[in-house]
Amino acid sequence: MRSIWTGAIGFGLVNIPIKMYSAVQDSDLDLDMLDKKDHAHIKFKRVNENTGKEVPWESIVKGYNLDGRYVVLTDEDFAEASPEKSKIITIEEFVDEKEIDGMYYETPYYLEPDKSGSKAYALLRDALEKTGKVGFGSFVLRNKEGLVLIKPHENVLVLNRIRWAQEIRSTEDLKIPTSTSKPAEMKMAIELINQLSGTFDIEKYKDTYTDELMKLIKAKAKGKKAPAPTLRIVHSAGKDLLSQLKASLQGGSKPRKKAS
Repeated sequence: MRSIWTGAIGFGLVNIPIKMYSAVQDSDLDLDMLDKKDHAHIKFKRVNENTGKEVPWESIVKGYNLDGRYVVLTDEDFAEASPEKSKIITIEEFVDEKEIDGMYYETPYYLEPDKSGSKAYALLRDALEKTGKVGFGSFVLRNKEGLVLIKPHENVLVLNRIRWAQEIRSTEDLKIPTSTSKPAEMKMAIELINQLSGTFDIEKYKDTYTDELMKLIKAKAKGKKAPAPTLRIVHSAGKDLLSQLKASLQGGSKPRKKAS
């Protein structure tokens, strides 16, 4: 893996030099965009709007339109805006992870210590594990400040980017039902939840859509047509809610089995 950020974790007077790596990778198929007529690749160019000529990456800069005039910014400008946050992940406080709503979570990253910070890294990891707390703070990545949560995962410290409160949209424009559920329906819904309850294991869930799509691709490459899967109807608009719940409890909806 290639590190995407180097700096340090700071808490109290302790600094832990670290490198950051992406902890996730896409499971999607890498599909190319083609011209429908001859299947030629579609290319996107960075073009100067005045000359119409393509501009190489090394000639592209970033700028902010201030009162109709662009102020060009360099890498040094971005770092100078907040040198500490550009190089230090500052843990402001330690909190219980259950207090942080899942709505705020973004991308996870692995944190690896430099040799000089191995002892402090292990101490922070083990202390978080023992207390059940997570570190909460902020830092700057790719010229954007973000809130972060640091917690142990197996033997590694993981950093999760956290959204700002103002980034979560209001629900006031949504049409949400306000009616109260009927007692009989509530009872059956709870029974169904209990029937489908189990110990969470993420390994049970696989990206089967990508596998099926690859089967279709291979079949088309051989000039064959992949058999169309049978669409399973999960509910019927013609039945009332109570009937659907009864059918579910009688075996219409069963717990998923572990994927092989």
